[in-house]
Amino acid sequence: MNSPSPLLRLADGVHLWSPTPSAGWGLANCGLIVSPDGTAAWIDSPYDRRMAQDFLERSRSLLPEGGRIGRVIVTHANGDHLWGAEVVRGADIVATREALGHIEYEPAPKQLHAMVRGSDPETPLGWYLQSHFGRFDWADTEVVEPTTTFTGELDLRIGQVPVQLTALPAAHTTGDLIAYLPQQKVAFTGDVIFASSPDDPGDHAVHWAGPLDSVIAACERVLDTGAQTIVPGHGPVLDREGVRGHIGYLEHIRDRARELHTAGVPALEAARKLIAENAFPLPGLPERMVITVGTEYRHLNGGEDRPDIVAMIAVVAQVAWDLRQGCPLHSPPRCRTRRITFTARGGKSPPTVLVFGVPMHLFS
Repeated sequence: MNSPSPLLRLADGVHLWSPTPSAGWGLANCGLIVSPDGTAAWIDSPYDRRMAQDFLERSRSLLPEGGRIGRVIVTHANGDHLWGAEVVRGADIVATREALGHIEYEPAPKQLHAMVRGSDPETPLGWYLQSHFGRFDWADTEVVEPTTTFTGELDLRIGQVPVQLTALPAAHTTGDLIAYLPQQKVAFTGDVIFASSPDDPGDHAVHWAGPLDSVIAACERVLDTGAQTIVPGHGPVLDREGVRGHIGYLEHIRDRARELHTAGVPALEAARKLIAENAFPLPGLPERMVITVGTEYRHLNGGEDRPDIVAMIAVVAQVAWDLRQGCPLHSPPRCRTRRITFTARGGKSPPTVLVFGVPMHLFS
């Protein structure tokens, strides 16, 4: 269970809501913009209704009489940035046009809720889902579709506060955007940036769309805005030097992935090697390297099809299980459970797919 989060003032009329602790799957930063005339907007929304209601109550405490949150700007369509928007009734939901496709790519909230609650914690996938997603409740969550979509750039005004939105090429997802407030020099980046610091260790980045060159270019676009305060999708607020440090981290992963790909190392083994090398020991969730390296390999191989999200999480769960069990990441297969199973309630047999050459049973 996460503690309620106070709102942190970043600049005049700009506030940050961040869960406590801030590390872990689904624990995203959200922004509140309040104009002097009482007009207000969110940038992103929390993952489930309980957290979103907390953010809403705290937001209302800063609004003048008669003020309301009339708009939610969605940096991308991952559920931990979109699903909480349902609590802001009647708000204009703003996203890129490409974000619409990503909404259909992820499991629906009620599907994910059933998957987490119905999983077997004695298996790697069930243990991982319950450990990292069991804190959330999506039993009654309804996804609110964007009401305003755009391509390229879109200039908005939240009352007297200008906001510049820039749609990005596929990076973290297909449908990312940057929200920049030029008066306050604050940028909200969504998940093109995952931040970490000694005082507030975050998590390793996870990128579904890629390639990493596009993620790096998106980070550079953030710097090009002139922003002095940068709010990442997850983790502590950064300055410009912090963004440059994150670019260095992404460049390292990109370069090592390419070296291993050229050497003929399979994607899963490459991810395990990067985890074992531990070049960046501070962030948590190193198993997410499986997804980011897998995405990079997909582009290097010229593939266009996106892998099944649950299948990818199943591989991630196996790697995390190995780390938890103390299995060396370079160990032979007998040290690892190669077959990952998930049984739905009611005994229904889920389908099997191959991910990195490993057979995966999936929830259906």
